Amino acid sequence: MIDIWGRPTSSCTQRVLWACSELDLEYNLTLASATMGPKGHISKGHAPYGIVDTPAYQVMNPNSTVPLIKDGGFILWESNAIVTYLAMKYGAGALYQNDSQMLSRSIAWMAWTNEHLEPSLHTFVMELVRLAEELRSPDTVEPARTEIENWLKVLDKHLENQLYVCGDTFTLGDITTGVSVYRAHLFDACPSRLSNITKWQKKLSERNGFSHHVAPREFHLG
Repeated sequence: MIDIWGRPTSSCTQRVLWACSELDLEYNLTLASATMGPKGHISKGHAPYGIVDTPAYQVMNPNSTVPLIKDGGFILWESNAIVTYLAMKYGAGALYQNDSQMLSRSIAWMAWTNEHLEPSLHTFVMELVRLAEELRSPDTVEPARTEIENWLKVLDKHLENQLYVCGDTFTLGDITTGVSVYRAHLFDACPSRLSNITKWQKKLSERNGFSHHVAPREFHLG
């Protein structure tokens, strides 16, 4: 049994839960967050799930962030590292075909998501949904939308002649990238003209892990 700390509204936690689903791994999820709770963001006066600011948690993760896993005696934080670990330990064949080059390409797209797509997407989510209105900066929304669209054009071109981000086989790279692109779609930041992304997202939506841990709109719009 893998212990996971996180929250279902965290795209990073969604990555880990989706990976567990793909690998049929049993887990125990403890709700944890410094900024979000069952009713929303702390800037609106809502109580967070907490836990991440406790000394016991900070021993495991000095960053006080989610997600975090404990697998036996092994503790790991950072969602891309966690997904990679789970794939290597429990699903090398399932999530990267036991191929070091495919694993490396997957990690490249996972890093691409974090470094290029996520910063502007985070701005979008905070400004449109999560922050209290008096704390929002409306002038940042359209520049963020433009940045998101520009990077999605890169992905759409990449998907022109292949089904998934690493070729014609689903890999862990599709998990990280797929979660963030789906969120961009929900926030109307993924133009319909990017038809290759549309086809790819349709294929991802057919997977159980996506359906359970990513697809529910309330996990993104609240």
